[in-house]
Amino acid sequence: MCGIAGFITSSPVHDPAAMLEAMATSIAHRGPDDSGFLHAVCRDGFTRVGLAHRRLAIIDLASGNQPIGNEDGSVQIVFNGEIYNFHELRAQLIGHGHAFSTHSDTETIVHAYEEWGVRCVDHFRGMFAFAVWDAAAERMFLARDRFGKKPLFIWEGKGTVLFGSEIKALLAFPAVRAEVDFDAVSDYLSYRYVPAPATLFKHIRKLMPGSYAIWEKGVLTECRYYQPPDGMPMTATRAPDDVVGAFLIQLEESVRIRMVSDVPFGAFLSGGIDSSAVVGLMARHSSYPVKTYSVGFSNQGYSELRYAAEIAKRFHTEHHELTVSVDQLMDFLPALVRYRDAPVAEPSDIPIYLLACEASRTVKMVLTGEGADELLGGYPKHVFERFASPYQRIPAAIRHRLVEPLVRAMPYRFRRMKTAAVNLGLESFEERMPRWFGTLSHDEKRTLVAFKAPQQHQAAAAHPGMGGTTLRRILFFDQTSWLPDNLLERGDRMTMAASLEARMPFVDQFLAEFVSRLPDCYRIRGRTTKWILREAMKRVLPASILERPKVGFRVPVNEWFRHSMRDYLYAHLTGPDSQTAHYYHKTALQKVLADHVAGRQNHEKLLWTLLTLELWHREYVGSNLYASARVQ
Repeated sequence: MCGIAGFITSSPVHDPAAMLEAMATSIAHRGPDDSGFLHAVCRDGFTRVGLAHRRLAIIDLASGNQPIGNEDGSVQIVFNGEIYNFHELRAQLIGHGHAFSTHSDTETIVHAYEEWGVRCVDHFRGMFAFAVWDAAAERMFLARDRFGKKPLFIWEGKGTVLFGSEIKALLAFPAVRAEVDFDAVSDYLSYRYVPAPATLFKHIRKLMPGSYAIWEKGVLTECRYYQPPDGMPMTATRAPDDVVGAFLIQLEESVRIRMVSDVPFGAFLSGGIDSSAVVGLMARHSSYPVKTYSVGFSNQGYSELRYAAEIAKRFHTEHHELTVSVDQLMDFLPALVRYRDAPVAEPSDIPIYLLACEASRTVKMVLTGEGADELLGGYPKHVFERFASPYQRIPAAIRHRLVEPLVRAMPYRFRRMKTAAVNLGLESFEERMPRWFGTLSHDEKRTLVAFKAPQQHQAAAAHPGMGGTTLRRILFFDQTSWLPDNLLERGDRMTMAASLEARMPFVDQFLAEFVSRLPDCYRIRGRTTKWILREAMKRVLPASILERPKVGFRVPVNEWFRHSMRDYLYAHLTGPDSQTAHYYHKTALQKVLADHVAGRQNHEKLLWTLLTLELWHREYVGSNLYASARVQ
């Protein structure tokens, strides 16, 4: 696990070595163990290539420093991630005549590129973002893993291509300015994150998950090499006699291969079914007690530590608990905006970061339960969405003028019913998908936002899904937007901010392919979510864990904004120093604030979204923002 950065430029670079050093230094938290650089000049005498690397040593501690080259040094790589099947690939490549000088998974990529060219990505099982410089062909090859677990950002302009694991590495290059992309701001206000390939920075984009890019002869082209199988038509295959048992074998293998490490490792443990499943399966393959890490709050109403302690006791783990006060969490928010180069979309990012800091004191890598909901159908929306068509057969006037106002007026404890009634009333799939977890519908955004905003939601429009069932279509959206652009991005930034690697067994292409071949009832059965996982875990976990309701990290933002953070919120959104106040119609924003503070409505999700957008502007944009704003 590391950080990478680099450039290809035909524009003059005063001091290339210093430039690479600055790009690497900006992401030093991703790799505190070592740094490495490559600078080359192409045959034309003026095109320069630079590679920079920061290393967090996990595999081959002695000889795994990067860049790493092939036998004659003509192919060089900087790499962020892990290739879990590198032992098998290494043996195969040696059989083809390749000679290895290290025992690292990084060198496997170099020789795989020599052997298979850009199709080497088809052979990798893992998480990765890498840059390969092929000096003989004068070609730069950039690639990102199938589900987007590892990030890679790109900037193009004036004969220059920049890339990096984080946006701050690109901003270290003098030609790059922190300019706002207002189309991306509009999407952020709908989704609570910016769907790929866009970012909030104009001209800076993400390389899409499951994609590679090739720079050659001054031109950068991109190609998608993988789509999650839920986006493809379902093929008729014979199911195993014991489907649940076969699933458990596949999941256990996914856990086992992610335990390969030359450094101490552990697992995040919330006490929910996903992380508990990972810990239970890890215990089967560890000669020593698994190290587990849990975070909870001093306020017991927001703490799940007792469930995590139950799992830790059952599997005899070496358990570490971190207890924090909810009132202390906001102290970390500006720093996390800097680490993420974006607004902090979820309040739960903060305890995840604190947990990563705690874990990094004793291990360098953890396994997590991220991705189970998006591959196996774990959210209420996966149950509710099948009622969209029947509900929309009710006349629109009745739905919008009678049902929805009545449901909106219900107390907060009925929040899932409120969300379902409002969202199911949206006829457009493209609008409905981000609305399940997002903040504003098209109509709500028109009421609040003062700048010109596009009506098309980028992610839902770009990935319509071809699965043929409602569930597969929504899961495909989750796997291509919500998961990579929010949850995986969050997981990468919050752990790497603490110099900690996180591996996610549920986000595995073979596991995804297995479940995508099954009928929908193996994921959603009645009102039961993640049915196949729950059935499999009856062989591993106690009933008390399997039967408890899904909670997640609960942070009391609702109460904060009404009491202790009320003045802070008003100052940032409406005060004289606010950099985003001009984004909104004043009366509409004041109404949102007043309704929340008075308890008439719970707008915590929207207000958090607006607040962290303001903090992002203060960190990255500055007071010259309004010159570029497209205000009506």
